[in-house]
Amino acid sequence: MTRKQKAENKAHEAEQSPKKPKSEGGNGHANRKSSEDIVAEFEKVCTGVKDNLSTEQMREILEANGQDSSGSDANVLRKCQDLLFYGPLDKCPACNGNLEFTGIRYSCTGSYSEWASCTYSTKDPPRKQEPIKLPDSILNSPASDLIKKYEDPSRRPRKVLSIPDKPFTGMLMSLMGRLSASHQYWRKEIEKHGGKVANHVIGVTCLIASPAEREQGGSSKLAEAMERGIPVVSEAWLKDSIEKQEPQPLEAYDIVTDLAPDGKGIPWDKMDPSEEALESLSAELKLYGKRGVHKDTKLQERGGKIFEKDGILYNCAFSRCDLGKKLNDYSVMQLISVPESNLNLYYKKGKVGDDPNAEERLEEWENVEAAVKEFMRLFEEVTGNEFEPWEREKKIQKKPLKFYPIDMDDGVDVRHGGLGLHQLGVAATHCKLEPLVANFMKVLCSQEIYKYALMEMGYDPPELPMGMLSDAHLKRCEEVLQKFVETLKSMKDTGPKAKAVWSDFSQRWFTLMPSTRPFIFKDFQELADNAAAALETTRDITVASHLIGDMGGSTLDDPLSERYNKMGCSISPLDKESDDYKMILKYLETTYEPVKVGDVEYKVSVDNIFVVESSACPSVDEIKKLPNKVLLWCGTQSSNLLRHLHRGFLPAICSLPVPGYMFGKAIVCSDAAAEATRYGFTAVDRPEGFLVLAVASLEDEIIEIKSPPEDTKSLEEKKVGVKGLGRKKTDESEHFVWQDDIKVPCGRLVPSDNKDSILEYNEYAVYDPKQVSIRFLVGVKYEEKNAVMEPE
Repeated sequence: MTRKQKAENKAHEAEQSPKKPKSEGGNGHANRKSSEDIVAEFEKVCTGVKDNLSTEQMREILEANGQDSSGSDANVLRKCQDLLFYGPLDKCPACNGNLEFTGIRYSCTGSYSEWASCTYSTKDPPRKQEPIKLPDSILNSPASDLIKKYEDPSRRPRKVLSIPDKPFTGMLMSLMGRLSASHQYWRKEIEKHGGKVANHVIGVTCLIASPAEREQGGSSKLAEAMERGIPVVSEAWLKDSIEKQEPQPLEAYDIVTDLAPDGKGIPWDKMDPSEEALESLSAELKLYGKRGVHKDTKLQERGGKIFEKDGILYNCAFSRCDLGKKLNDYSVMQLISVPESNLNLYYKKGKVGDDPNAEERLEEWENVEAAVKEFMRLFEEVTGNEFEPWEREKKIQKKPLKFYPIDMDDGVDVRHGGLGLHQLGVAATHCKLEPLVANFMKVLCSQEIYKYALMEMGYDPPELPMGMLSDAHLKRCEEVLQKFVETLKSMKDTGPKAKAVWSDFSQRWFTLMPSTRPFIFKDFQELADNAAAALETTRDITVASHLIGDMGGSTLDDPLSERYNKMGCSISPLDKESDDYKMILKYLETTYEPVKVGDVEYKVSVDNIFVVESSACPSVDEIKKLPNKVLLWCGTQSSNLLRHLHRGFLPAICSLPVPGYMFGKAIVCSDAAAEATRYGFTAVDRPEGFLVLAVASLEDEIIEIKSPPEDTKSLEEKKVGVKGLGRKKTDESEHFVWQDDIKVPCGRLVPSDNKDSILEYNEYAVYDPKQVSIRFLVGVKYEEKNAVMEPE
């Protein structure tokens, strides 16, 4: 499953989680009143407050009790009613900020840091156990007797989760067309759950309509709602909001956005993940790098280029992810010079993945100096920092709710510069390399594998060149991740304080690495999959982008051979009749177990095997001089492969107590092809992949471990060989030696004595890249096990 699908599933599971049962007979309350009695009492107080106190008096009460008195009259009324009945809200337990009642939940208005607003939210907030302070003007009001009743903390009922909430509190809705139930039924249900129904659409929260209305062209009511920008949703929104006792996101139930007059589409994060994937793969990258003129300006068609002055390119991209404020935005600013024309200033800002609804403007400037000043003013407005210190020295201080630069490198993102689908066949045909090698290079130089990789991780906004990030930006991401991992190791807090640390990091991370579906990381496995591995892949794609460059021109000049030579690597097909080929085939078949996706198992077959000699790795002859040499499997996605061949293996980016990262900053291999194929397998609709066979020296001392070591730094410094013992091992009686003294741990997979290990198969960690040499590439195809082809 892709990260997006996992996120969707988790959101769905959270929505479907069982509600806590209602307590009977008031067992959960100090005053032994039933939930129904408390609700009735609360409504009586609400009516008394609304009828007898002015908005100004309510603000006085809020201020006297240290509560926020700002907001609309309706907001002030809700906050005051809640305070007078249940008591003043205490500070947020996560960040010590102020809590605010929204009618359904209590949310914090504070922040963890300049990067992140507080995301603490609850239905059962902490309350101050002190008498309510009432101004003199209130004591003489008609509502004073009713209010004084709850002044003493001991007499206040406790608002617990068992009290039924009203999901439509404060909402006004309109109904239209034929629904599954009558309008009268839905009016009663809406009013029963705190809302009101209007016959018009002016000022309503949403219009409830049948999807059939869009097919029939709708009515004047539908047209008016669309013109006014009022959400039009299916009645499933009503049903789900009532069932879950909380208003659901309107966008997820939208039935007409794609019919809007200006042709605006549905934001990516509101689409079904499979639809979003198709949208992502078909989308054209709009900004490919530091010199890339944004596609939407259409100025590249007139020879437009990014304006450059004193070594500075006036082209910036920004991101801002603040989950507490529900912000996930990007921005782009460019100065573009066009031949025989004035300088153009382009500015664009919008929600990540919602390009059609973005704000943008393109202005011509006759005076170059004035245009540069306006660019610098905009930069300061967007980031809160000056432009030149950032562009020349990369010095910048993140400011609350301001954007942060996504530092682009000077090159072409491979999603733009790689071979398009229509070029692949022609490029291979014109290539002078051996045909199998030409086809292999065709795969490595295609846009497709990199698009898929970024799409599956969720780091695929077409507005930003995620495949052309600067080394400084990638380093900044790594530092943020490392600092967070160190914080986790020393953290003793639990509960809201611990959640605050995770939330703060998540918002920092998705500001630096923009995604259409940001979320709050909750455990080490999510951190490994969606931060550490994602950063490594993005880094590797950036290397591929630099090497591949722009292949959008003619393929007659044999661009594949040119890239092959730049790789600094010799690749040649292995003869299928050779002993080495048969040995590798046996090693694969013996140590393989089917990849399981849902209820379906996938077997693997070998297409081709290539012999590799990379200048970035030590040769096999050099490795043979070292002790304890083993031929091991290494799993990799196709999108990472070009970087491995061009620059060799790099150690893992951080240490986490999960497989793949539990050894710290190490190169991790396995004696089981079954382990490597998990990394090579991407999706059922892309069955081709590659496995790497490398010769690794484990040095004289090999440390065996069964669980994640507490301290990996000492292992990294000593550069010892480490063997992680899995729940399964290869049968040692079947092992053999290759090329005189290189051990091949080929044997049937059998249960080991390490039943409690977090590893399924044995893993080997090497800390020095000079102790690993990539020797073979095994091209494989994943096929559904026991699949039967039906005759046509």
